[in-house]
Amino acid sequence: MIVKEEFLSKLRRYFNLNLYEVKIWAALLSRGVATAGELSDIANVPRSRSYDVLESLEKKGFAVTKIGKPIKYIAVPPEEVLERVKKNVKIETDRQMKRLEELKNTEVLGELRQLHTQGIELVEPSDLSGSLRGRHNLYNHLELTMRGAEKNITIMTTTPGLLRKIEGFRPVFEKLKQRGVKIRIAAPLTKDCIKAVKELGMTAEIRHADKAGRFIIVDNKEIVFMVLDDKDVHPTYDVGVWVNTPFFASTLNNLFDSAWKNMKPAKEVLKY
Repeated sequence: MIVKEEFLSKLRRYFNLNLYEVKIWAALLSRGVATAGELSDIANVPRSRSYDVLESLEKKGFAVTKIGKPIKYIAVPPEEVLERVKKNVKIETDRQMKRLEELKNTEVLGELRQLHTQGIELVEPSDLSGSLRGRHNLYNHLELTMRGAEKNITIMTTTPGLLRKIEGFRPVFEKLKQRGVKIRIAAPLTKDCIKAVKELGMTAEIRHADKAGRFIIVDNKEIVFMVLDDKDVHPTYDVGVWVNTPFFASTLNNLFDSAWKNMKPAKEVLKY
């Protein structure tokens, strides 16, 4: 049996199989029905391992044991395998989600929180900083930082950045607004922004900025700023810096206040 390594790698990735499993499965598919010894020879897998591998494939729904001697294995059609894998992934995901939800009501989370609080108290303020690589990681940290806001959030962003934040953070903004957190967003506004800005409604105050920037200030204490222009960098290589620094955050927020007074409201600029 000649199967390209690239194809086997794809199967391993999509179906979450190890190397022996994917080799035996491919061999079984090529034969339809076969013994463990035959599959071992075809797949070039040690015979001593083939029985364990086939037992694993049977449990996962990739094969069926045929009654008789010698014992043979029947390949399940790929379409059926796909449906079984999808079902198993959903069951396992639901089980894991339930387990994590239950964790909220246990002492474990409280002990973890206590450990973190004690640890933070021992950290020097200058150590509360870090770099964030990749837009996915950046936005995860932005959400984490904003969720902890108690008073205000200031956001300076680009036009595409505004659209991304409204789409990704709208539920977060709405919860913050309900808690009384004041949200201000400044960005170059274009006609492409009208729908997104209107959807955000009264949750945040949005104004037009002639020039774009990329930073967020939370409670005049924490800053997350991006060091690259998002139009010049692929999301994978986007880079940001998070700093917990009340002195610098307050200074930057005061500078933003001065610029904010001269910015026109979104309704006035977009005329919606």
